[in-house]
Amino acid sequence: MNGEPNGNGNVKQRAALWVGVVFLLGASLGSVSGYLFAARSHADTRTALTDDARRAQKMVLLTKELDLTAEQQKQIDEIIREAQAKFKAIHEASQPQIDATRAQAREKVRSFLTPDQRPKYEAYLARMDEERKRNGQQ
Repeated sequence: MNGEPNGNGNVKQRAALWVGVVFLLGASLGSVSGYLFAARSHADTRTALTDDARRAQKMVLLTKELDLTAEQQKQIDEIIREAQAKFKAIHEASQPQIDATRAQAREKVRSFLTPDQRPKYEAYLARMDEERKRNGQQ
């Protein structure tokens, strides 16, 4: 014998096994967390699709889901094109009201912020405006 009590070697083996298991679990969790963080960060940088690209995506999906004929595809494509044009016109017509409401709300918030809070709020607004531009909104 090596001078250790009979059960002590078994305890060391189990302890080493547990340390290994905890290490592997930590490494796995770290890898998954890193992947999710990277995927989320990458998803936030995606570019906004053009109307044509969105319409093409819809047409691919509808053609597959409904097994559309070529004639049906042309008809639906035109319907989507017309709807997109109407949506854009509605959005453009209402944009001045949206901008005015946004400006009023921002001014109300600014009215009660402390001098220390105002620069932070302006930085926040700049980030929100940049995100809105990036997403194709105004």
